[in-house]
Amino acid sequence: MKIDIVKNVLKYNKDEADKNRKIFKKNNILVFNLLSSPGAGKTSLIIKTIEKIGDRKRIGVIEGDIASTHDSKKIKKYINNVVQINTGGTCHLNASMVAKAIGKLKLEELDIIFIENVGNLICTVGFDLGEDFKVVISSVNEGDDKPLKYPPIFIKSNLVVLNKIDMLEVSDFNSNFFSRKVKELNPEVKIIKLSCLAGKGLNEWVDWVIDKS
Repeated sequence: MKIDIVKNVLKYNKDEADKNRKIFKKNNILVFNLLSSPGAGKTSLIIKTIEKIGDRKRIGVIEGDIASTHDSKKIKKYINNVVQINTGGTCHLNASMVAKAIGKLKLEELDIIFIENVGNLICTVGFDLGEDFKVVISSVNEGDDKPLKYPPIFIKSNLVVLNKIDMLEVSDFNSNFFSRKVKELNPEVKIIKLSCLAGKGLNEWVDWVIDKS
């Protein structure tokens, strides 16, 4: 019975995600689902992206958190098309939540939507939201063992971003080990190493986003 319930939940989510995808396609909007553990730098990366390409691409954000509007308030200083989703305890966004958020966005004014998922490396990867690309963001301060501990998110993501490389000199983080383990899981995935704080590597990230749009 439990297995049937899980299957039904995932099927319902897939159906809702397909509906979202059709809406995004109809409006010619490219959608990125940003996944990470808490504090890896999703919000900072979104803000830096807006600063760099906001004059070329019209950007909207769906902000997911268990509680608070802290991050969405930060983003609203830069753009108006921001919708907050508070899950109230659920450890991930699902397609139905995103569908409700879509209804609050001015889709005709957008080229790109960034979905900032709830900080979690386990549940988030299992739920399609209708996005075009999954991007997993890891950070130096988390340690280099995340691909070993949470393989599915690295297997299923279209891009891996390693943030906070400005901390490498004061950390025992082994960048080669991290990259090697990611590639063992997902040989074709691109890894971009950057620092939102120092500005290093951001152009490579922006080029990747623009290339997909």
